[in-house]
Amino acid sequence: MEEGDISRFPKPIFGRIPNFVGAEEAALKLADQDEFQRALVVKVNPDSPQSKVRFEVLSAGKILLMPTPRLRKGFILLDHRKIPPGSYAMAASIKGSFKYGRFCALEELPQVDLIVAGSVAVSKDGVRVGKGGGYSEIEYGILKEIGAVEEETPIFTTVHDFQIVDEVPREPHDLTVDCIITPTKIVKVKRRYKQPKGILWEKITEDHLRDIPVLLELTKIMKNLK
Repeated sequence: MEEGDISRFPKPIFGRIPNFVGAEEAALKLADQDEFQRALVVKVNPDSPQSKVRFEVLSAGKILLMPTPRLRKGFILLDHRKIPPGSYAMAASIKGSFKYGRFCALEELPQVDLIVAGSVAVSKDGVRVGKGGGYSEIEYGILKEIGAVEEETPIFTTVHDFQIVDEVPREPHDLTVDCIITPTKIVKVKRRYKQPKGILWEKITEDHLRDIPVLLELTKIMKNLK
């Protein structure tokens, strides 16, 4: 992406979901999809290339659910009715989301109708590569555990055409996408794999529990349900 001059700020792009030329066009294509049109609540990752997606969610009168970076502060809920229309672009940024959104306890989170995940690369059969750390899988697992997402909840990603590859190695816990949207095309994916059933606790370390307090919140909820 660097060599092809299709990456954008922030840089360096290594170790993050890379921003790409045409991210706005991809977001507009996503907003035209039936799954987006029907959704009332859309979860979107906090990375730069999906900022326009977050803007489209608010502009369309939907509720935006955004994980905080690396889930350090859990999830933020942004209600378009509580944001001045002229401030949607600001609210769609990480800094703006902290200003206009509210941090939500897990028990307050609404049912999610559509998930938009960022990708470093994604294969033609929907297997994605993230920035490392498994944050998308942890976010999904948390929402699955509390019943905020279901197996059928659609998962989309927006990427540059260059980020679509023939094959990506897949682990059993990996999240897969149902639709890949680029600045030039829409690739619908027929599901071949089941999504993760929830948090794979055997993979959660003490570091995870220390750095992602919402996991401790989840353990308390699960204990109360038993």
